[in-house]
Amino acid sequence: MRVNINLATQPYEDARLFWKRWGGGLVALGLVTLVLLYFTVAGWLAARQDRSLIDKTEQQIASRNLERSKAQATLNAPQNQTTRDQSAFLNDLFERKALSWTQLFEELERVMPARLHVVSIKPEITPDKQLKIELMVAGDSRDGALELVRKMESSPRFRQTQIDSEQQSDQNSKSPQDMVQFHISALYAPAAVGSHGGAP
Repeated sequence: MRVNINLATQPYEDARLFWKRWGGGLVALGLVTLVLLYFTVAGWLAARQDRSLIDKTEQQIASRNLERSKAQATLNAPQNQTTRDQSAFLNDLFERKALSWTQLFEELERVMPARLHVVSIKPEITPDKQLKIELMVAGDSRDGALELVRKMESSPRFRQTQIDSEQQSDQNSKSPQDMVQFHISALYAPAAVGSHGGAP
């Protein structure tokens, strides 16, 4: 039997050589695909758990907000107005009493430059429940006030220190050294109880 093979239309291919060259690459590509598929599924499952946790947290927040709204409504009722005002007054009083004047004066003495002294101190509670100190200091130049602001900023007890205003003293002032007065404000963070001896 005679078989005619036309190599012009059907060229000879060595299948063994083809698989030898490309088989390893195809196997590696398959493994990479499986690894990527694994990480994709694992990421999807992790994201699903995260979404579930987020939904649960949002439900808890919504529940707390609802409780807070109900409590606020009860507190704002006309019959509870006296209790609410007394509570706010007492809370404000307790926060003010928490200020240790001894610690505050010790800290100011540590940062106060020479030829500058305190004229008045006014503590107050900000709306976000932080303790703010307003100082009126006097000296013979602006350099002392700038040095005080720098030292207060480097102290762990004061933050957001700034000079709010300054004014020249009257020429007929009894203290010729107090040529300039400065109004300085800063947020004050008291030391923990006992770290300065604990004396208020």
